[in-house]
Amino acid sequence: MTHTKEERVHQVFESIYKKYDVMNSVISFQRHKAWRKDTMKRMNVQKGDHALDVCCGTADWAIALGEEVGSTGHVEGLDFSQNMLKIGKDKVEKRNLQQVNLVHGNAMELPYEDNHFDFVTIGFGLRNVPDYMQVLKEMHRVTKPGGMTVCLETSQPTIPVFKQLYFFYFRQVMPVFGKLFAKSYDEYSWLQESTMSFPTREKLADMFREAGFVDIEVKPYSGGVAAMHLGKKSSTK
Repeated sequence: MTHTKEERVHQVFESIYKKYDVMNSVISFQRHKAWRKDTMKRMNVQKGDHALDVCCGTADWAIALGEEVGSTGHVEGLDFSQNMLKIGKDKVEKRNLQQVNLVHGNAMELPYEDNHFDFVTIGFGLRNVPDYMQVLKEMHRVTKPGGMTVCLETSQPTIPVFKQLYFFYFRQVMPVFGKLFAKSYDEYSWLQESTMSFPTREKLADMFREAGFVDIEVKPYSGGVAAMHLGKKSSTK
């Protein structure tokens, strides 16, 4: 039976939710936390800001945003996996972050008004959506004029030898890690496929421009295995 990308991705995350956080640390050798911390520093979120984290998963970035905006701000976290959201909601409740609200929804059709958020983020989720451009346009739509949209995502190194080692790791080693740590070989095979087919840093920057963003910033991390793309919504629109 053939599944659409959306159906397959949904099945993956509904299956691996219990081990998702552990596997993130294993796969990235804990570097994903440093990448997000540096990205947040560049964003310079202020108390009272409103933010949306798309494809929020188990809510780590939504929680980080919630801590930055404080009790006078508000953060929405949206994901299509109820199981992932359940883990996230437990984390939010334990931290008593009443300014963070997690909702079940689709990144392809965000349930928010135009020009609503100071910051819109997506962390390691864009590669999993059916239509990258549709999601970028939706993120642009709900960002306030002068606001910022940020994508932190796996990328593809360009350094010779390191590039080949990286591809070997993703194709051969990561699915084995998935089997060892999460009993999910097939699911982690899918995640490496989605990473390998994801646009290059240059192509994604072009897509940000096509979606309407200006002042695009791109920063690779750890030799290019991940990258931040940051775009602003023109204040004249």
